[in-house]
Order: sequence, then C-alpha cells, then structure tokens
Amino acid sequence: MTTVALAITDGMLHFELSLAIEVFGADLTHIVDPWYDFALCGPSAVRVDRFRLDPDHGLDHLRRADTVIVPGWADVDQDPPAELVDAVRAAHEAGARVASLCTGAFVLAAAGLLDGRRATTHWAHTEELTRRHPQVTVDPDVLYVDNGSVLTSAGKAAAMDLCLHLVRLDHGSAVANTIARRLVVPPHRDGGQAQFVTTPVPAPGNHPLARLFPWVLERLDQALTVEDLARQAGMSSRHLGRHFRSVTGTTPLQWLLTQRIRHAQELLETTDDTVDTIATATGMGTATTLRRHFARTVGVPPDTYRRTFRTRSRSAPAVPGETIPGVFVSPVGVAGVVGAVGAVGAVGG
Repeated sequence: MTTVALAITDGMLHFELSLAIEVFGADLTHIVDPWYDFALCGPSAVRVDRFRLDPDHGLDHLRRADTVIVPGWADVDQDPPAELVDAVRAAHEAGARVASLCTGAFVLAAAGLLDGRRATTHWAHTEELTRRHPQVTVDPDVLYVDNGSVLTSAGKAAAMDLCLHLVRLDHGSAVANTIARRLVVPPHRDGGQAQFVTTPVPAPGNHPLARLFPWVLERLDQALTVEDLARQAGMSSRHLGRHFRSVTGTTPLQWLLTQRIRHAQELLETTDDTVDTIATATGMGTATTLRRHFARTVGVPPDTYRRTFRTRSRSAPAVPGETIPGVFVSPVGVAGVVGAVGAVGAVGG
C-alpha cells in the first residue's frame, strides 16, 4: 500500500483531515523508506472550516490510489456531494482500500460500501447512521472496524487509532509504535480485522490497574498466573477480572497473551533472535507453543511474519516495555484469540 489519497471537499472536519495528513503526508522516510506517496484529491480550492486547501489532484485520482482516506463529514443531516460519493465508490471498485474517519462513514455508506458490513462512527451519530442506512450494522461501542478493504473509525482520537492501524498493517508494529511516539500518542489501542475491535483504554495512571500493567510488561518472560497478577494488584482474582473487563474489554489471560504476542512481533521485526529465544523472552516456553499461538492470533507463522516486516522495520527499534495495555486481535478475528487463550495457562498463567 504505497499510495494514499485523502478525499476532500467543502464541509469536511478539519481535525480528522489533519490527522491523516500528519500520519500519511509527512516525510517519515527517516523512519522507514519508502514511505507513502500521499496526495490531496478534491475539487479546486476546498474550504474546510477556516482553512483553504489546494488539492493536488481531482477526485478522479482516487481510482489510482492503493488507500483512500475519507475524513469526517461535518453536517450529517445533509447528503455528501454526489461527486465525492461516486469517486469513493469508483476507487473501491478499482481495488483501493477505503477508510473513513469519524463521520466519513456517512460517505462510505452513501457509496454502498458498508451494506451488509459492520461499521462505526462517532458515538453521537451512530443512531443517525443506523436510521439512514439500515442495511449497515452499526456498532457504537468500538474504536474502529476493519473489514479488510473497508474500514471505519469512531471520532477524534479513534481516527488516529485507525491511521496507526493502517501503518501497522503496512509496515509492522515497530514502525507504527515509532510513529505513535513521534506524535506523542499511545500506540496500544489496536483493532482487529473483519469482526472484532477493541474497546477504549483509559490513559496510563487513570485506572486501578495502572501500576499493574508496567509490572507485567517487565516480566513477560515469566510464567505469570492470574493469581500472581491479583496478588500484585492487591485484590482478589474475581475483582481483578472485573477491573480488566472494565479497563481493557477483555480478561487477564487474553490481555496477557496479547502482550506476549505483541512483544514477539517486535522481536521478530527488530532482532535476529531465533524463534526459540523469542519464545523464552515472551514467556511462551517453547518455539512450538509460540508458533501455535502466533499463527492462531496473527494469522501467519512467526517466520512468515518476520520475512514480511523485517526489512521495513529495521530503522524503527522496539522500546522494551513500551507497549501499553490494549487488546490486539489479528486478521483471524476474535475466534483465533479465544482459541489461543484456551492453552495459554501452561505458559502464561
């Protein structure tokens, strides 16, 4: 995915538009080279709030892009411009991956790209999206939804989450985390593919598990149990489970497996360590166990993952222990994670 086109017309939301430009339009070749070939596409002299933009190309250029980003649409009570809707539809038909930020979902829905699919938008507008497009399955409780070639995000900060998710898909976790550090945003709010995404995670230090998370991340090589985590947090296992569900949207075991897999991803991307060494470093015990959980969760074996992302992420070193609590769900969706968690007790608690 080398070419990213940002579709702009009058009446877009400037915040989401700016996020996309900051992530995809900045020169970040010092982090990974090549970076994206970025273009603004729209009618001449676009007015966005108090800003005037001069597009690089017309909307017809969207059909030449690998990825098309549609920022938030300001007035959801009005139909988006027909030329924008037609151009987005044509781009998807030509094979582009199309992602909407915030209320940009209304544009994708008008283009028919969300029919029969799960989608989201800003929570304040989910009911309106459902009313106007009943053929869309609207989920108001998630950060973003990845259907492969069509992606939608909730509002504001969730738009950044989706942008970083796209970078992670294209360049790997280490590069995405480096971009997040550059932008001073948390790299942890991941989304899965097709049918499962994460719930929001509070900022570090703003929840009962704030001290527990870094403690665990420094000990991923150890065979931690739920009882170990509960003891460290100073609460019962049942109370710990309730807090984990509230803070991360998942269970302690699922979260722990997630962190082990994510650490394995970064080690595969940024080191020459063998799979056996990485299995030990991530608390998975043996290479066989790591391969089983990794393939179920990520969708490919560790060796394949390393070949895919190794070259692109060499210039983006991992920061040990920097991964902040979240729920990573792979292209195989939640079923793969649940299947993997069933066997993690022997190696991860």
